[in-house]
Amino acid sequence: MNKNKVPLAEYLRPKSLNEYIGQTHLVGEQAILRKAIESGHLYSMILWGPPGVGKTTLAGLFAQVQGRDFFTLSAVNSGVKDIREVIEKAQIQFNFTGKSPILFIDEIHRFSKSQQDSLLNAVEKGIIILIGATTENPSFEVISPLLSRCQVYVLHLLSVEELILLVNRAVLSDFFEGKKIHILEYEALIQVSGGDARKLLGALEVIANHISGNEINISNSMVHEIIQQRLLTYDKKGENHYDIISAFIKSIRGSDPNAAVYWLARMIESGEDLLFIARRMVILSSEDIGNANPTALIMALNCFEAVNKIGFPESRIILSQTVIYLAASPKSNSSYLAIDDALALVKATGNLPVPLHLRNAPTSLMKNLNYGKDYKYAHTHPNNFIPLDFMPESLSGKKIYEPGKNTRENEMRNYLKRCWSEKYEY
Repeated sequence: MNKNKVPLAEYLRPKSLNEYIGQTHLVGEQAILRKAIESGHLYSMILWGPPGVGKTTLAGLFAQVQGRDFFTLSAVNSGVKDIREVIEKAQIQFNFTGKSPILFIDEIHRFSKSQQDSLLNAVEKGIIILIGATTENPSFEVISPLLSRCQVYVLHLLSVEELILLVNRAVLSDFFEGKKIHILEYEALIQVSGGDARKLLGALEVIANHISGNEINISNSMVHEIIQQRLLTYDKKGENHYDIISAFIKSIRGSDPNAAVYWLARMIESGEDLLFIARRMVILSSEDIGNANPTALIMALNCFEAVNKIGFPESRIILSQTVIYLAASPKSNSSYLAIDDALALVKATGNLPVPLHLRNAPTSLMKNLNYGKDYKYAHTHPNNFIPLDFMPESLSGKKIYEPGKNTRENEMRNYLKRCWSEKYEY
């Protein structure tokens, strides 16, 4: 094994942009950041992406290519005092060389507002070029004044091809002194990595350390045996949390029970709060199904109640049943659109007076003022209906609810059309 005891991921850290694997949309030939780096121009930026995709490496390469001093801070263990000390050192270097040093801050989303505020002046004056790395959406985690002074670039998980390239580079390196490593199957290694290069190389190093002998043949079964529990990339407070629940909701909305159950399984396997999942399905049952299938809301509410009472693991079956039912139900967002349109109308028109015939008249004075006059009780008329104006006078004939195009709401449309003739144009 490597005599310097440096981790494999650190040992293989690329020394030039040509050795860098991934993020070709940013640093490939003619890509925006490569052009900026090679032209000598550089500016403050936020690198946003999941762990192990090369954010730290990229920042170091920027400094190396442009010959800039490079300072690093970790938001986990640095305070305002540390930031000021680094900025003072950067000011000295800037005065001496005329080049703005790079200040790389890992996990910048962990900095408080006051810590981020302390960077503004140095960034504004060009004393430092700030490169922040974050796994969280910077729109939520980085203060607006700092965000406005930085370009945001999104880094992606490494592709299967890029991960295989990285594995092959590792086994061909001299890190594994005296050992010959043959990759018989890549699938399990790729799955373990979750697109994270550091995790991939860490798994490869663990396996190589675990197996004695000078020749190692790595198969899928070996990876699963040694790396006992495959860790799914899922943080209940992180960006991927919102991505997965978004995929789950959109799969149900898109009437794909297969995808919906898959994303459900991802959340269950990763320890998501089952009541959170059930709660989101209650909302969806009204927002995306509504009166196209009113039973959907009842199913979702019963699911929430059952999950709350029964708990895991049995509740996974109830969740699965409800997910499939919702995904396979006809869809309508007409109720959702109706209330939002109504709220917008109220904001635009203000507190319009209630028509006199709809007002309550509990006193003789109110009756003398014609409160409730000309109101007709629907149940004393044929078909329990009589056409009255129920909207404020200035909004008479204003249609807010538009039935969805599905069997149940088509029935509702026909009923409303019979009632209102052409008044609401149903």
